[in-house]
Amino acid sequence: MKMKLFFMLLAGLLPVLLHAQDNPVPTPQWRPVYHFTPQKNWMNDPNGLIYLNGVYHLYYQHNPFENKWGHMSWGHATSKDLINWKHLPVAIPEIEGKDTTTWIFSGSAVWDKHNTSGFGKNGKGPVVAIYTGDQPKQKKESQFIAYSNDGGLTYTNYANNPVIDLRKGDFRDPSVIWLEDQQKWLMSVAHPGIQKIEFYSSANLKDWELLSEFDRQGDTRRMWECPSLTPFFVDGDPAKKKWLLMISSSSPGDGVGMQYFTGDFDGRTFTNDNHAATKLFVDYGRTFFAAIPFNHLPGDAKTMLGWLVPFETPTHPWRGQMSIARDLALKTTPEGIRLYQQPAAVLNAYLKKLSAAKTMLKRNITINNNELALSSAKSFNTNTNWIDATFTTGTAQDFGFKIAQQKDGNKVVAETVVGYNMARQELYITQVKDGKVVATLEKMAVKPVNNKIRLQVLFDKSSLEIFVNDGEKVLTTLLFPEKNATGFAAFAAEGDVQLDTLKVWNLDKIL
Repeated sequence: MKMKLFFMLLAGLLPVLLHAQDNPVPTPQWRPVYHFTPQKNWMNDPNGLIYLNGVYHLYYQHNPFENKWGHMSWGHATSKDLINWKHLPVAIPEIEGKDTTTWIFSGSAVWDKHNTSGFGKNGKGPVVAIYTGDQPKQKKESQFIAYSNDGGLTYTNYANNPVIDLRKGDFRDPSVIWLEDQQKWLMSVAHPGIQKIEFYSSANLKDWELLSEFDRQGDTRRMWECPSLTPFFVDGDPAKKKWLLMISSSSPGDGVGMQYFTGDFDGRTFTNDNHAATKLFVDYGRTFFAAIPFNHLPGDAKTMLGWLVPFETPTHPWRGQMSIARDLALKTTPEGIRLYQQPAAVLNAYLKKLSAAKTMLKRNITINNNELALSSAKSFNTNTNWIDATFTTGTAQDFGFKIAQQKDGNKVVAETVVGYNMARQELYITQVKDGKVVATLEKMAVKPVNNKIRLQVLFDKSSLEIFVNDGEKVLTTLLFPEKNATGFAAFAAEGDVQLDTLKVWNLDKIL
């Protein structure tokens, strides 16, 4: 999207993006294995996430020509397990006209089962993409649609685009779902600079009526982008229906992030459950952005993907990666209804296929003011570990894991610490060089539950996603370790901790 380039430029990051193209040094040591990356060139927001006939479709913001932002089009990949991806040709390329260029910015895709749009053929409903058409020469963003009758492989743009045109330069990211009770489509779309979400409805995906607005609540430090509004059953109870509104945010001086609201939607208006000043965050790291749920998942599952903003470090021949697929749930807590996230359950089937050599299981280990090596020269040493551990707190001031570790004998040359501090009740990520902490990358407040801390640590070459206490909170960041920094250990400092269970999977090669 245009504003992605805007905030990167103002943050002084544009020269780095250009460097990623001008100095193409291959960086295979940082290409994730079980997180999606394009084969080559730039990628940002996930778009049009949809499940069709047993296949997950991922469209994404893509520059087909260069390893930097520009020429925005919808790239395309498919998967049956959310781990192995088939790369496909560009699904919706930028539109070159006589007097203007239209870039294909972020949006969503739906299966128009009842052919409300009239675009279907042979009695079958089409797949319809709803996206923002950005026209830089006209300094305008408006909402376009395109349709596919070959299962989402190729699209034809609607002849009468745009379908919503307010003649504004900052109006984007439509997210569309089907409201079965009203037999209508619902769109959420953002006015980023004025921090406003608008809701529209349509019977045919072509003609849209403005329903209501939601603005300036929660985190208002940044512009608002990439909204999604999704119904949930709280605690899995059909009698307790709530709606989850997620919004991505960005600003030149304050990075990126995502917040959420829970509330009620009466078919026209979303009403926030909480006070307008309440701030609830989807992820507590600095890199998770533009996440949206898949449409049409079986069993009404709620699963999303997000983009991990690459920031300063150049990679080649690709740039940008997606998060792991995350299952979403709303749960009742003493503080109110809150969002919980877990690595998608469908991924468990993949983990079960891994051989015994790729799987580690340990139980009931006491670690007392030392570290427990978990990698060796031949195993769990490729920076592709998926860790699931439960600790019972003891006397240790700090405990957790050390990853991307490099040692010279007993001397620590480099490592990243994923630790929990008992006094501060805080998860933190620090970088260590030559035995000294040189940077604190991230930190997040979270309390033990019944004296236990569960950490799910997904480290994949350069991405690090940490789910705490069954997904009560999540923190995501990026790491770019040296090629030989691949060690891995559990640790406790200034006391002891009980490692109740430890499961580790090495996903260094895709099955």
